[in-house]
Amino acid sequence: MIPTLLGIMFVSFVVIQFVPGGPVERMIAELQGHGGDATPRFSGGGADAGMSSTPQASTGQQSQYRGSQGLDPEFIAELEAMYGFDKPAHIRFFNMVKNYLQFDLGESYYRDVSVIDLVLEKMPVSISLGLWSTLLIYLISIPLGIKKAVTDGKAFDIWTSAAVFIGYAIPSFMFAIFLIILFAGGRYIDLFPLRGLVSDNWDEMDGIHKILDYAWHMVLPTAAMVISGFASLTMLTKNSFLDEISKQYVLTARAKGLSEKQVLSGHVFRNAMLIVIAGFPAAFMSIFFTGSLLIEVIFSLDGLGLLGYESIINRDYPVVLGTLYIYALIGLVMTLLRDVVYVYVDPRISFEAKAN
Repeated sequence: MIPTLLGIMFVSFVVIQFVPGGPVERMIAELQGHGGDATPRFSGGGADAGMSSTPQASTGQQSQYRGSQGLDPEFIAELEAMYGFDKPAHIRFFNMVKNYLQFDLGESYYRDVSVIDLVLEKMPVSISLGLWSTLLIYLISIPLGIKKAVTDGKAFDIWTSAAVFIGYAIPSFMFAIFLIILFAGGRYIDLFPLRGLVSDNWDEMDGIHKILDYAWHMVLPTAAMVISGFASLTMLTKNSFLDEISKQYVLTARAKGLSEKQVLSGHVFRNAMLIVIAGFPAAFMSIFFTGSLLIEVIFSLDGLGLLGYESIINRDYPVVLGTLYIYALIGLVMTLLRDVVYVYVDPRISFEAKAN
């Protein structure tokens, strides 16, 4: 996990060096009156976490920043020092790694707040969407996939396959808009709230009403994310069970007089679930971060997906790199948990034996 995490940080650092329009250029554009939709702020302590995507300008030399003609080179050098870009790239990288190991992710350029505080502020929204969506997808897909494998080629399998592929073909954001029009007062039924994770008076509610209010707000965004997420897992589960059911040990178990339920639960389930477990980290990360961006925008949910997108647009490099670090760390932890579950599901797997 450690070298993988370092590799991700290094690649992210290098890529950002070539992205045009860094914070120094944006500040220069502000000073020259050429626009820019955000004015960078500097609150100290986090400059090393940010990476300039533009060449450095040194005192006495012609600046290579766009739009810097006519500005004092010493002033540009001060801007670079303010954002930490006066240091060589390798020094900035090692400072970033040292700070990240202490969970010091720096300060946002455009918000007077630390990156870790921003991440912690937005995390509950993304965790809510990712956790409930993943849970529902697995609760629907695994039983449905098993049932389809058992009834392969029959009416249930054919009709559910049609429903699964129709759901897969519908983009989650299109289904979200459909749900808003139908159930959020868009045109027909005003049953669910249109935006937010909780109501405005949430702090005034008691415990049970807080839970109900939270669940009420989560229905539509979670449904929008689930609709296109369970199709691939359902078919993966079905094909995995079909592959196992046709093997010799299953035929032997049936010949011994075991019931179909005993064969599926006692023999097939563990082996067939290995391939499903293998895809869990990727599925969770996709739903947790990538899949939630448009849903967060549509339902006005201020989560990590929206934060990362806005940070990339605004070239807020400490936030971009800080959120990438958190994403990578969570992804690696999920992969570790997958390996642990591997051994639990199938005790025959031994990583020590593989190493020897």
